[in-house]
Amino acid sequence: MIRTAHDDDAAAIHAIYAPSVSGGVATFETVLPGVDVMRERIRSRLQHYPWLVWKEAGEVLAYAYAGRFRERAAYDWIAETSIYVRADAYRRGIARRLYGVLLEVLRLQGITQAVGVITLPGTVSVAMHEALGFSAAGVWQKCGYKLGQWWDVGVWQKELQIPPTHPAAIIPFEKLRDGASVHALLH
Repeated sequence: MIRTAHDDDAAAIHAIYAPSVSGGVATFETVLPGVDVMRERIRSRLQHYPWLVWKEAGEVLAYAYAGRFRERAAYDWIAETSIYVRADAYRRGIARRLYGVLLEVLRLQGITQAVGVITLPGTVSVAMHEALGFSAAGVWQKCGYKLGQWWDVGVWQKELQIPPTHPAAIIPFEKLRDGASVHALLH
């Protein structure tokens, strides 16, 4: 089942995220935030962007969210996307399906571009992004130092819809989340 994240998901999301902080490079965060910090991140993000979870048998197995790409107003129509999957749920197609729903919600908001930022080589993440229609857009060389070494970061980009000549303001997720269009995507 895919649904919008809520406060009660913070502990499960924290547990999924923890290995990436402590021993991985999917994130460059180096100090594990607490469950309360994760809860506040969910609340804050949901005001403007989607944060979705994949839940089975009462357990959160994956989550995906979007956020602001850059602070300048001219970037309002592009969003950075992220996804994390619990290790025991890998290779089941969850990531592609959950990420696909996330992209559709962004499109409903009026977002025209999605950007995935991947620590290289990131073979599995690159394959998933490309399977969903993302294209390589560049590499930031040796931009992150973690686990005793420098890492390159690749940027993958997907056009979600043709950018209009005069774009309307992005619809905040909190205004869409209970609507029929979003509910039709969640299952």
